[in-house]
Amino acid sequence: MKKIVGLILLAVFVNFSVKAQEDSYRAGEWFKFRIHYGWFNASYATLEVKEETYDQKEVFHVVGKGKSTGLLDMFFEVDDNYETYIDKTNNLPVKFVRDINEGGHTKNRIIYFDQSANQAKLKDLKHNKEETFQTKANVQDMLSVFYFLRNKIDHENLKKGDEIYVDLFFDDENYKFKTVFLGREVLKTKFGKIRALKFRPYVQADRIFKEEESLTFWVSDDKNKIPLKIKADLAVGSLDADLEAFKGLKNSFQVIVD
Repeated sequence: MKKIVGLILLAVFVNFSVKAQEDSYRAGEWFKFRIHYGWFNASYATLEVKEETYDQKEVFHVVGKGKSTGLLDMFFEVDDNYETYIDKTNNLPVKFVRDINEGGHTKNRIIYFDQSANQAKLKDLKHNKEETFQTKANVQDMLSVFYFLRNKIDHENLKKGDEIYVDLFFDDENYKFKTVFLGREVLKTKFGKIRALKFRPYVQADRIFKEEESLTFWVSDDKNKIPLKIKADLAVGSLDADLEAFKGLKNSFQVIVD
């Protein structure tokens, strides 16, 4: 059950076509997700966008939090905090925070990005260590990629089978993250039926995931591109995350009326 919030925050948006930037979010946007394992609620996760000044730059400060609930909290406590500071001028991260406790497994790390030098300085606060790594140009962290690519998705012209590779830096490694567009669906949600885009990110099979194609996610087929549902097939059972509540959307949000 580790990396629950990581699944939510990483399995998000991809860019399939070149298009002028389109504002898909703003300060004040807030999402809440209910994460469940079978019939049992496992945890809740939230994402919130704020406006701040960081290092003399106007930035979006995004905070992602995850907290276990119910029986899971008694046997496997999850208390995760992820933050990213995104430069408004280019939608690139300048700082990333990961402070987590997942069943006693803890990490407390800060990454400072120097996008002009293609470098990331990692400060491990738990072990009092610091190291600098080379990164790819215009690299994203696991949270900023959500917002960076939301602005780029041309939801009107996506074609089934379209795919993209995104450069990410996470912990102390560079990753190439591939996602494929599977098509359009009408998704039943607690808010009603919503037109959705369906994607499949490809992840390396290990002891957590059953296979490369174990993750699927759906986002709204509109200018917001908000995450509606994520499904992860695990080695034992499956884990689902559903949008539970939202506010502060930049653009209108429509529900299909029968």
